[in-house]
Amino acid sequence: MEPAPTEPKAALESDQHWMARCLELAQRGRTAPNPRVGCVIVKTNGVVGEGWHERAGAP
Repeated sequence: MEPAPTEPKAALESDQHWMARCLELAQRGRTAPNPRVGCVIVKTNGVVGEGWHERAGAP
């Protein structure tokens, strides 16, 4: 038996959508040997900001 979801389906789908965007942004970076990082800040389902780690040794 699977545990009951802790969030409504719409909220889960929204989270998955924004996480996918984070992964898209992360692919822009050339950060080896460090991990690639992408970020999206969302408020009321609208993007406030987004970014990614562009290259190793850079902020």
